[in-house]
Amino acid sequence: MIRNDIYNRNILISGASIAGPALAWWLNQYGFNVTIVEKAPELRKGGYRIDLRGVATDVAQRMGILNQVRELNTAMRGSSMINAEGKRYADLNDPNIFGMRQDTDVEIMRGELSGILYTKTKDQTEYIFDNSITALTQTDNGVTVTFKHGEQRDFDLVVAADGLRSNVRGLAFDQEKTSIDHLGYFISVFSVPNDHNLDHWELNYPAVDKIINIYSTGKNREAKVMLMFAAPAVDYDHRDIARQKQMVINHFKHEGPVVSTILEAIHDTPDFYFDAISQVKTENLSNGRVVLLGDAGYCPSPASGQGSSLAMVGAYVLAGELAAAFGNHQIAFANYESQMRWFVKANQRLGVTVLKDMVPKSKKQLWLQTAMLRVMLKLPGKEKLLRSFLKEMQRTVDEAANAIELKNYDHYKLQTINSDLF
Repeated sequence: MIRNDIYNRNILISGASIAGPALAWWLNQYGFNVTIVEKAPELRKGGYRIDLRGVATDVAQRMGILNQVRELNTAMRGSSMINAEGKRYADLNDPNIFGMRQDTDVEIMRGELSGILYTKTKDQTEYIFDNSITALTQTDNGVTVTFKHGEQRDFDLVVAADGLRSNVRGLAFDQEKTSIDHLGYFISVFSVPNDHNLDHWELNYPAVDKIINIYSTGKNREAKVMLMFAAPAVDYDHRDIARQKQMVINHFKHEGPVVSTILEAIHDTPDFYFDAISQVKTENLSNGRVVLLGDAGYCPSPASGQGSSLAMVGAYVLAGELAAAFGNHQIAFANYESQMRWFVKANQRLGVTVLKDMVPKSKKQLWLQTAMLRVMLKLPGKEKLLRSFLKEMQRTVDEAANAIELKNYDHYKLQTINSDLF
């Protein structure tokens, strides 16, 4: 079905992870024509654990995918604190406490959510894999896009949903008005053999200015490891995987047998990920006919745990505002930015707070945290005690996850549009 009451109907989205396909789904509901270009040769099925919290679960419900997301949740049963030798000294049977999740929130692997969104959009959306945008030329009537392989196409609008180091943002926005702010840490996530026989369980090993987390979503599956460490910003080639692995090794090589085993596996892991923990700050979320979505416009950093939630909510708001403005991008982009502003600020603040309060900064602080956990998790009613201890942080997380009131755009969906408009 084609709507004739909207203009700027043909939209190109760069990025096929979470934000891009989520936006495509909503735009399809409102009668827009959507193309997604993705530099990877195929849908990226790997990745790490992500959370949908607060209003993001409302968006998933409105999309009709929340039950499917819940069915594919990580189903973690609990976690243990371990020392450098791998000895468990405290167990917790409620994984949502350390994860700061409420009963309505859900944890899922990034690749699983990406797969759901792709399946829901592939029949109505043109996907172009193994390609990328190399140039953009804006006119009063549209955007001429040049792709990596040399071809050119015209679109009405372009959406940058291509992540923290967005290629499209670099092409279309004044770099003096955008920044990637380093928060003082780096993060690496990759697969390792499940040597600890983890079954929907995670291990946490705290260290000074470091976090080591190991988990597996099934007994017969590989484990995932997340290593985070404090370090000043440093220039490095983001394509130089060997250098990145060596940076991780250099920061963790003295942390004991458990970490040594992890570092041995880093060389052969099939899905190594490494980046600075950073936040994207922009003066504006749009420039002419190009608009930023998700991490490309307002990455809150992995420390916040809110990147995917911001992407889902941002997609809902951007598509809804385009529908409400009947494709008028100037009105839609301004309203989108206005609605997202406080939500973005709250979640970026959360990312900074988590790093400040949850990562031990000295041997004394590490000892105090560890000793307190050892005692607390051996007492009756330990879950209640721990929730009380983390009450203030939980409140901060909840406020950030719900720091926006979603508007209702159902009136603009195709099935509710008066037939006289066609």
